[in-house]
Order: sequence, then structure tokens, then C-alpha cells
Amino acid sequence: MAQKPVRVRFAPSPTGPLHMGGVRTALYNYLFAKKNNGTFLIRIEDTDQTRFVPGAQEYIMDALKWCGIMPTEGPGLGGEFGPYVQSERKEMYKPYAEQLVKEDKAYYAFDTAEELDEMRDKAKLMGMPNWQYNSVTRTSLKNSLTLPQDTVDELLAKGEPYVIRMKMPRNRDIRFEDIIRGWVVVNTNNLDDKVLFKSDGMPTYHLANIVDDHLMAISHVIRGEEWLPSAPLHVMLYEAFSWDCPEFAHLPLLLRPDGNGKLSKRDGDRLGFPVFPTDWTTAEGELYSGYREKGYFPEAFINMLAFLGWNPGTTQEIFSLEELSEVFTLDRVAKAGAKFDPDKTRWFQQQYLRSTPNEELANQLAKLIDTSDMDVSRLTTVCHLMKERATFVQDILSEGNYLLERPTTYDEQTVSKKWKEETTQLMKDWLSVLSQLSSFDHDSIENAFKSFLEDKAVGIGAILPNFRVLLTGTGMGPSMFEIAAFFGKEECLERMNQGLNAIEKIKATA
Repeated sequence: MAQKPVRVRFAPSPTGPLHMGGVRTALYNYLFAKKNNGTFLIRIEDTDQTRFVPGAQEYIMDALKWCGIMPTEGPGLGGEFGPYVQSERKEMYKPYAEQLVKEDKAYYAFDTAEELDEMRDKAKLMGMPNWQYNSVTRTSLKNSLTLPQDTVDELLAKGEPYVIRMKMPRNRDIRFEDIIRGWVVVNTNNLDDKVLFKSDGMPTYHLANIVDDHLMAISHVIRGEEWLPSAPLHVMLYEAFSWDCPEFAHLPLLLRPDGNGKLSKRDGDRLGFPVFPTDWTTAEGELYSGYREKGYFPEAFINMLAFLGWNPGTTQEIFSLEELSEVFTLDRVAKAGAKFDPDKTRWFQQQYLRSTPNEELANQLAKLIDTSDMDVSRLTTVCHLMKERATFVQDILSEGNYLLERPTTYDEQTVSKKWKEETTQLMKDWLSVLSQLSSFDHDSIENAFKSFLEDKAVGIGAILPNFRVLLTGTGMGPSMFEIAAFFGKEECLERMNQGLNAIEKIKATA
């Protein structure tokens, strides 16, 4: 039998911003589709209109675009299986629910919310806190299985509110093989009769999910572990409709850095790191920070996410999206929850920053500052000098600001420890040497420096830290010979004179 074409979907609900766990689910779907020459689509599952959040769908699409993992089918993208928003497919679902009722695989339930609450309260008083509407309790409730047919017909004709529930069989083992977790077996006695169609005319997630996956020819359902308890019902629904069941793969949870519980939407800013791909502002004006606005490269964010629950089986850690697509397999996804490590996330960002061409970094840096009076090519050198010490592009500016502006303060620790009684004269002598150089490149300055040390019979520690503090105001940084060459002779000498005057004042008042 010919193998079905690989078609996978990411099916978020527009109930708020896209959590990084959701992005990882989208990523794994994207990688699996690419690896298998398949199709990756997005479907917006908005059957729960009470939790709909305006702007959430747009946020989801924008976030996926920033991450570089856009589907090829979905709302606004086209495709032969649309619409790709469930509320726009509303009229499709009821006939399927009615079909199950006709085939005695589902039933109408007319119980009101108040009546069900009363049943739960009674059960609690009897020591049964987890009351369910199931194969046992349904026999004493108001539904089409207990009411005479003419009463059912009368209630339907009057427009009495009802839901359609799955008629779950008693004491049957439901078996399915999960690509990640192996065989899963659940007895139907542990399951309730889930609502498939609601009184507001909308399907529940369960019915809409199954119908849409079938109609959209989904071959593999790759989703979070939180949906694993729903899988037995979904398997039963596929069987009830006599449809081929897709293969399932339930991804491990993302855990807090300490491993204590699921990483939640509110953990991020509370613990000092984002949990969303991009900034999200609530209707109340509350801001949740995102990786994009924090300065992360999307490639670093995606590379980090790929390793939260998966590994390539090698020591390689830095992968482009294309490389990930070539090596990704679901059989290397772990069952256990994956602890999020904010330090490792910063490490990924550092690696990508360091591998980014200086010209590209300079263009990004130029957007952060006014470069109207500066040749952007100079920013390229700034990036070359500073990127090994930076994590984000903005760090190049904050940590290397002295490369663009003269210092107004001088590192107290360096001045206190390194500036001795003889230092002022030594630095004046060094300034004189620099002023006489005909060539002011890195090698010329370094050679002159070595000769100066020999002539003065002093160690490097007597000159270099003080040279640095005069030019930059700092106590550490990249090569001083590169920095001096970058400044040029005139700027270098002027900074040294300015620094000498400032430090003499500091020493005089000490």
C-alpha cells in the first residue's frame, strides 16, 4: 500500500499570545514536514468563543513569520483544504455529530448546567469528588438514551438546549501507538462521555479537531503532552467514523529551570526571561516581553527550542534551520519533560552573534544610534572589536560606547591599583612615542609599545592598563593596539591628554 503524503498541522487557539512551548510544537511540525517532503499547515481552533482574544491570531502568524517557520497553508496563505479557521467551518460539524447519534455512537443530553452542578454537589456529599457523566451515570440523567423517543423529538422541536455527547462503551481497552511514547492503553471505564457538540451551535475541540484533521488529510498529529489524555477519545472518534487514524506524537512538557513544574506564561518576566517569541500587551495594558524585542536572533531562539526535548545524537549544537530539517527525527524526541535553561539560551545567542558578519551587525547597530555624522563602515570595526564580549547587538553599543564617544569617567579600580607615582610621566613619554609614529596601524603601535617597555625597563602591567583607561575609561576590553588604530593618531593623542588631565585631578583630590 502506498504511503500517505506527510501532512502535519499546527493548531493553536487564539486565546492569547503564543507560548514558546507552542512555538516548539510548530517547529517540530515544520521540521518533520521538511524532512519528509511534506506539507506544514496552520489551523486556528477558535471553537471556544468565550476565550477568544482579539489580536491573538495575528500575533501567532507574526511570531511564526519572525521565527522563520511559516506554514504553506492556512488563513491568508491559501490552500485547497480551507477555510483554516474553525469558526468559518462552523456549518460543517453538526452533520458529523448527528451521524454519530443516528448510529448510536453519541446521544443528545438535555441536562442544564444547574442540574449537572447539583449532581456534582450530591456526589461530593457521598464521598465521590470526581463525578463524571459516563456510561454509569448517564442512565439516570436527562438524555436521548433514557427519555422516550417522542419526548426527545418534542424537546428538539421546541428548540430546547442540548449538547451531543460521545457514547463511550464500558470496560474496553483503547490502544494506540505513540511515536514518542510507544503503546498507550486506556480503559474506557476511566473516561467520561465528552461533549462533542455544544448548545451554542459550535463543536467542541474534540469533534472539530478530528473532523478537520480528516478533511485536511493530516497524516501525523504532533502536539504537546497536555493533549495525551484526549487521544483515546480521538482514537474512538476515528473508529466511530470508520476513518484512518493519523499517527500520534505527544511532545514532552517544557519545565521551569529548576524542573519543578511546567513553564507557564507568567514564569518568564517573574524569573527574568521571556517565554513568548515577541512582545504581547494585554487589553489591560500589561506587557509580557518577547525574545524579538529582547534582541535575540530568531535563528538562536529556534536553535535553542529545537534542543528542548530533542537531540541529534551527536555533539553538534549549532544548527541552521535547514540543517535541523535534514537531521530531525521524532524518534530522538524524549519522553521526559525538558528543563528550560535561560543561560543556555543566552549562549546560543552569543554563538549566533559571533558568527554574524560584522557588516550585518553594523547595519543592525546603525538602527539603534544616530549615524548621520558617522561612516557606517566604522561601526563594522566597532562590531569586530566588541562582538566577542557581547550577547546582544545592543551590548556592542553599551559595552563599547567609548569607541564612539570619549569617556567622561575613568575606572576607579584601575586608577587606584595601577596608577603609581611614576605613571603620569611614563604615560606622557608613551604619548610622545605615539605622536612620532608615521604609521598608526595595529602592528606599528604594538611594535612601538614593545620597544617602549624595553627602553623603560618596565613590565606590561605598568603601561597597558593605564593606556587603556586613558583611551577608553575602562579597565578591560579588546586589544588596545586595535582600539588605538581604530581611533587614529589625532583622536588617540587627544584622548590621552584629556585622560591625563582628568586623572591628575582625581589623584590631587584623593
